[in-house]
Amino acid sequence: MKTPTASFAQLLPGMVGMALVGSSVTVSHTLVDAPLFTTQAVRYAAATVILLVMARLTGARLLRPRGREWLWLAGIAVTGLVLFNVAVVRGVAHAEPAVIAVAVACVPVVLGVAGPFLERRRPSRQVLWAAPVVMAGAVLVEGTGRTDAVGVAWAVLALGCEAAFTLCAVPVLRRHSPWGVSVHAIWLAAVMLAALGAMREGPSAVGELTGSQWAAVGYLALLVTAVAFVLWYSTVRAAGSGRAGLLTGIAPLAAAAVGAVTGSGTPSPSVWLGIAVLILGLIGGLRPRDVPAEEATDPSRSATAGPPPPSARRRRSTSARR
Repeated sequence: MKTPTASFAQLLPGMVGMALVGSSVTVSHTLVDAPLFTTQAVRYAAATVILLVMARLTGARLLRPRGREWLWLAGIAVTGLVLFNVAVVRGVAHAEPAVIAVAVACVPVVLGVAGPFLERRRPSRQVLWAAPVVMAGAVLVEGTGRTDAVGVAWAVLALGCEAAFTLCAVPVLRRHSPWGVSVHAIWLAAVMLAALGAMREGPSAVGELTGSQWAAVGYLALLVTAVAFVLWYSTVRAAGSGRAGLLTGIAPLAAAAVGAVTGSGTPSPSVWLGIAVLILGLIGGLRPRDVPAEEATDPSRSATAGPPPPSARRRRSTSARR
């Protein structure tokens, strides 16, 4: 039977998280002249403290990583948090910012294919159809720009890092929950960035931050890191990385909306077209499907549970397949 309410409830946290990420574009411009590694280290250190307080208040249980879990969590920190920031900063020296944004817009396609592989299930044809549409809409919203070969390389690295931010979390989300994955990835990134900042920018770099830059760091630490990370990983665990990947298209929508409100100008016709295409892709990829209620509530069952009993297989054969 259809369970549209449950499906929307699974997706809502990711929608809010991506909207927060998109809204941060204007705020991030404040940090263009700030020392990169030191600023990000402060951001992630503050976010770690905020998350620990929030976890304690909500009763969320944080577990100590063990074995290979350290590798997955470090992978999130190295790729999704440290290298991604480096790729963006170094990339814009060789390419217009839109080039990096276009590369990142390819994330739904990568997650739609690679995510189900890690979750041990087949990719959804619905998601695979919608992902290129969402990507095309994001490209229209972001625009294109000039670049050179080095800029293309940095853009590809940014794409890989953005995808790894979600993919590396898939194997550890079940045991550690969105809270645990967020806390461990963020404190690991804070340590790495602090070391890079001390070596490249010096211990006194933190004193170069202005009042407006401190305010921007606070906004990014609280809403775009502590809150958005937990919301995003909640949707990845509940809905699967493939469907969640489509929600990355909300970020450029939010960025365009915030830009219009803050006075950067009315969107051009191509941006309006991109918004329409994005919405079409999101509706097509996220619309409720006819699946058994228990599978719609917990799509990860197919990755962990054994084969269903014969009676369940007979019932399932009468419903629409993924």
